[in-house]
Amino acid sequence: MSKNTRTIIIDYILVTFGVMLYTWSWQEFIVPIKISGGGLAGLCTILNYATGIPIYVFFGVINAILLTIGYLILGKGFSIKTLYSIVISTTCFAILPNLEFVGKLGISTIPDGDPAAALKYLVNPLLAGSLCAFGIATVFKRGGSTGGTDIVALVINKFYDISPGKIFMYIDFAIVASILFIPGKRLADVIFGYIFTIAFSYMIDLFLTGTKQSVQIKIFSSKFAEVADMLINTKKRGVTALSSVGWYSKKESKVLVVIARKNQLTDLTRSIKEIDSSAFITVETIHAVYGQGFEQLKTGIGSKKKNKEKQ
Repeated sequence: MSKNTRTIIIDYILVTFGVMLYTWSWQEFIVPIKISGGGLAGLCTILNYATGIPIYVFFGVINAILLTIGYLILGKGFSIKTLYSIVISTTCFAILPNLEFVGKLGISTIPDGDPAAALKYLVNPLLAGSLCAFGIATVFKRGGSTGGTDIVALVINKFYDISPGKIFMYIDFAIVASILFIPGKRLADVIFGYIFTIAFSYMIDLFLTGTKQSVQIKIFSSKFAEVADMLINTKKRGVTALSSVGWYSKKESKVLVVIARKNQLTDLTRSIKEIDSSAFITVETIHAVYGQGFEQLKTGIGSKKKNKEKQ
């Protein structure tokens, strides 16, 4: 078996695992307490509460419609893994509710009018958010997607200059709040839905980026030479010195710029302060860093160059 074949098999095994974990977590912790979350699964769950029609019916039909619209408007097909993920997730939403052991681990009802007791029920949205995030992150890392609002965001972004992140936020906000249109639903159901959405958003960022999150540090110090030497020689970090002028003092100096992992920030700032306690430090979050010591931008140029050198 070739390495490429093994990779493809592993990809599909992990995509299947991720989708099954996502759908199981939803059926185990969200549906029993009759709340919802964001995304297409959230919308389908609310439609299920309102009509009694199973979630998988709405999930499959709406995804099929969105895939068709996405293909017609965006003019490109979607990956086989995305189609596979949608089929598996629809199948799981159909099978899981019929299994006896599903829905037994979480809390089954939210107490009415008892805020103290209701705090115990936070375990459901928090666990669901964390487990769903791990499942979806696994799917994303292997090149899959469960479709849904991902397609909506791409279509809207084609016509309007709105970031996908804001589109997801607006859609999720509307979907969770729409549960109030169902008779008997309370503000508590919306709050629990938002708790799930926040937990899911935070955890999926953590699972996808984790310690790979990077920061850009700018250091303003009269002892910039000592600080730069320490960063290069002791901390093994690259440093760029930018010429600067303090407009009040009219003195020329250097501003040091350093790119580092987020988990290295505390150690670096402590070491800087040991050299210059009055140093002024600013920190900015970086969404992606490509280059030596960080992620590599996969353009295919490097592999082509290596092939030419071999030839």
